[in-house]
Amino acid sequence: MSQLSRAAMKWSRLMETAQPNRRLPSTLFISQKLFSTEASGSSLGSADDQFLRTPGSGSVYGRVNNITKYTTKSDIINFLEGCNLNPDNVKVEYTRTYLPKSMMIAFPSSSAYDAAMKAINRKGRLLNMIRADKAQWDVTAPYDGKAILLHGIPRNALIDDVERFLSGCQYDSSSIQMFVRPTDQGPIRMGLIRFPSQALAMHAYITKNQGFCLNNQITLQVLH
Repeated sequence: MSQLSRAAMKWSRLMETAQPNRRLPSTLFISQKLFSTEASGSSLGSADDQFLRTPGSGSVYGRVNNITKYTTKSDIINFLEGCNLNPDNVKVEYTRTYLPKSMMIAFPSSSAYDAAMKAINRKGRLLNMIRADKAQWDVTAPYDGKAILLHGIPRNALIDDVERFLSGCQYDSSSIQMFVRPTDQGPIRMGLIRFPSQALAMHAYITKNQGFCLNNQITLQVLH
């Protein structure tokens, strides 16, 4: 066999050997692409499943309308036991003359609100609660048992007179507000004073209720 023939045969064997390797890159690319697509799809599916499994969060608000002047925050919390409420989740709404008219409730989640509705239905609908929004919650002043309302302040009384009436009590003197409100008994002058704590407000109520400012007997009311 001539040298040229041997070279041709050698070249042919080399070409046959190299043929599978020439397809290897494209096969590898396809496999990698499929693997990438499958992984992406699997990740997306997991994210969707996780999203569906995640419970709703964020505050949901309700308003209880049928309260009395003696209804307390504790009454509402105890009635809605199991809804994860604490006193900070409840605000009392007052009329212009500071009669309690309703209670605003901030539930920690929609599931807590649903649980409250079920509790109300289960206990005979003793509470009348409707859905409210955050704006209604925000405009309701939080007194939290740290504010005292004075009824019957004399028309000619000054802030100094009110401070003398509160002598011996620890309060925020800069918080004193005096105003007139119309009532069934005619216009009454009132005063609103804030205290550093519930205990100090209660001390003022116990020691000063039915006391006198100038010649008028003053009735105290703790605002919750």
